[in-house]
Amino acid sequence: MQHRHFILHKPYGYISQFVTDKKKQKLLGELYDFPEGTMAIGRLDEASEGLLLLTTDGKVSEQVRGKHVEKEYYAQVDGLITDEAITQMQAGVSIGIYGEQYGTRPCTAFRLEAAPDFPERSRRIRSDRHGPTSWVSITISEGKNRQVRKMTAAVGFPTLRLVRVRIGNMRLQEFVPGSVSEVESFDLG
Repeated sequence: MQHRHFILHKPYGYISQFVTDKKKQKLLGELYDFPEGTMAIGRLDEASEGLLLLTTDGKVSEQVRGKHVEKEYYAQVDGLITDEAITQMQAGVSIGIYGEQYGTRPCTAFRLEAAPDFPERSRRIRSDRHGPTSWVSITISEGKNRQVRKMTAAVGFPTLRLVRVRIGNMRLQEFVPGSVSEVESFDLG
């Protein structure tokens, strides 16, 4: 069997699934006619955006989800993130995962000096009258449930917008929200 691989810029408001029992959720299959057996590699929740890889090959899915492949996210956070908060995330923080406390692995994190040039989201983040926001880059090699959102909240800066910009060597800037590209293989480097 010839496996197929896809790169998707998941827009806000879609779940990383092809079937659900909830009637009002938007599914990945609405964006493109994927072949039967296609699965998302990792997930982005409904409110998250960005780079999502899909495949018909379960072995490739397992490889990408492994701890040796970095995933980089840009998070717009509530407030002006401090050096102390970034240092805490870099060292690892305690977050709740399914009712248990989990210590995240050390990661790479830094403040972005300028907001990334992303297209406007389909739903407004919030009004500027609620105070300033800032952007931070966070690169992890694990992927616990809502991990990046929980990490920023744990250091006092809740995430307002989350965009995955890189998986391995594959970067988001080459894709438009909702766009799908079929590739021979994934360059994870």
